[in-house]
Amino acid sequence: MARMTATTLRGATRPLTARQVEAAYKIAKERFAAIGVDTDRAVRAALAVPISVQCWQADDVRGLEVVEGAFDAGGLQATGDYPGAARSGDEIRRDFDHAARWIPGKVRFNIHAMYAETGGKRVERDELEPAHFSRWMDWAAERRLGLDFNPTCFGHPMVMDGLTLSSPRKAVREFWIRHCLACRRVARHMARRFGPCVTNIWIPDGRKDSTVDRWGPRQRLVESLDRVLARRQPGVVDSVESKLFGIGCEDYTVGSHEFYLAYAATRGVVVCFDMGHFHPTESVADKLSSALQFVDRLLLHVSRGVRWDSDHVVRATDEVEAVCDEAVRGKALGRIYWAMDYFDASINRVGAWVIGARALRKALLRAMLEPWELHRRAEYEGRGADKLALLERRDEMPLGAVWDYACHRADVPTGASWLRDLASYEKRVLSRRE
Repeated sequence: MARMTATTLRGATRPLTARQVEAAYKIAKERFAAIGVDTDRAVRAALAVPISVQCWQADDVRGLEVVEGAFDAGGLQATGDYPGAARSGDEIRRDFDHAARWIPGKVRFNIHAMYAETGGKRVERDELEPAHFSRWMDWAAERRLGLDFNPTCFGHPMVMDGLTLSSPRKAVREFWIRHCLACRRVARHMARRFGPCVTNIWIPDGRKDSTVDRWGPRQRLVESLDRVLARRQPGVVDSVESKLFGIGCEDYTVGSHEFYLAYAATRGVVVCFDMGHFHPTESVADKLSSALQFVDRLLLHVSRGVRWDSDHVVRATDEVEAVCDEAVRGKALGRIYWAMDYFDASINRVGAWVIGARALRKALLRAMLEPWELHRRAEYEGRGADKLALLERRDEMPLGAVWDYACHRADVPTGASWLRDLASYEKRVLSRRE
């Protein structure tokens, strides 16, 4: 085994020259053209897909609220104590400004309600207003970013007995209904400035063990959601997100996959599939061609669960590549909202943003480079061996050269060369945070 040295590390992070990138791309382009793939078109299309990047990676889902004491986080847990977590909205924005320099293609920014900036005053979640997010909006306008938004239905004293919108306590339900309504008004304001704003509702509601009443909470959740979504807000793309289980609700999750898929199909809202919110043996990719027969659009939260919903940093795994393949094969890219959802406190948080967003972008590009018609024809003609051989051949094609060209075209670093800038930023900025 080769021994890692400082020289080899420098070589791994050395940027390619424009001449090297273009020379390799010319060869790759010719090889893909031989199997009917237009790489120029694929690069343009892959870079044009908006990816919504999550604010909560920067600070381990702590938020910016002025609160007293601690309370249940609703099963959310960021593990690790890597130095440099953001402590304010300004630091989150500064960190993302640096991350965005290394992410190719079109990006959006996704904000949770708990990141309201209230000038040091405590503002209850059901009283949030667009003004509490004005600094986020001004920042996004300067950078020409789109914004997405989420109610924060966890980490609050009004999460009682692990329940929010499905609680048997009317006061609890009413509080969270008001919160969701307030968030949709904030989202409407964002939509006026930036265009459609995806506003996703996720709740932690569930029971730990041997639930005997599975009907009541779901009936109450339907009633609560119907009130929240009774009036459409211009520009607001309403979404509901399911989950298989969570810490503290291992036996029963009120907002299950079946619940929200049926709700979305009958109410005309978007259903969110989080890739970590299903059993490890389930294929989220397989669900796309079923769900999109009955709902108009999907929101995909791209995450990486390791044995459970652990929200590891996204990589271009088989699961991510399969989801991208299905979206492209079904000509469904325009019907899917792509968003990142993970929070890892064990590594450099800015680096985590970049790794995840680049991995998803690369998987989208890979899907667009597939000679799918060749594969499909072999399948329909019963030539199974041809199909499998062609799929194997696909993995031998020079994706890396096309990816480097896409990064070059987007004016971001190729390969791992961005790690040099990340190390500099960590030394200058992140390491000085306490």
